[in-house]
Amino acid sequence: MNLNKLAVPIAIVIAGVLIAGSLYLSSLHGAKLKAQAETVQQPSAVDMRPVSADDHILGNPNADLVIVEYSDTECPYCKIFHQTMLRAVNEYGKDGKIAWVYRHFPIDSLHPKARKEAEALECANELGGPSKFWEYTDMVYDKTTSNNTLDPNQLPVFAKAVGLDVTAFNTCLASGKYAAKVQADYDDAIKSGGRGTPHSILIDKDGIKTPVDGALPYDSLKNIIDAVIPAK
Repeated sequence: MNLNKLAVPIAIVIAGVLIAGSLYLSSLHGAKLKAQAETVQQPSAVDMRPVSADDHILGNPNADLVIVEYSDTECPYCKIFHQTMLRAVNEYGKDGKIAWVYRHFPIDSLHPKARKEAEALECANELGGPSKFWEYTDMVYDKTTSNNTLDPNQLPVFAKAVGLDVTAFNTCLASGKYAAKVQADYDDAIKSGGRGTPHSILIDKDGIKTPVDGALPYDSLKNIIDAVIPAK
């Protein structure tokens, strides 16, 4: 897969979304992103941290297309895109065609609660492994109404609901032991060109990285996936 083959469908999709009124794009994007794109030396997808076993990966790490998402649990657009990604993984992940990598990108100026929620996701992973990480993450996105509205007291409630040891979860969360990991993801998002959420980077089999900002609707993401993945 060459760069042009991936870039063309993405450009078509993004243009369509913009024409439709940017319904799924964050208010943080727009003119600021355009101005940054015109700057000669800008952070870019090529600067992102390589995907590794330390990442939260749903699907085959060697899939034809890997979608790395930098997300904020209190972002309403991330809440929408989370459902889009779940649907995409359900349709394409079963055959090993795509993989979803989740990284943290809490926007403190808008959602100061999101950073601790990100740490809660890491605690769920520590106590229950990848399956509980994804189950807990799904519950957070399902239950929060976004925009910094989730009651922090609900975090251990969710832990209990997914079958985690609540005492151990509370100890983990209170320790702040995963604050550095969350910050590392945040720094990587900025380094890779992220200025709003969700910020995603698509990596094809040739290792070509293409950024996609905003909560693309499912049909638009599907068009990109179908253009990148060879027909079988």
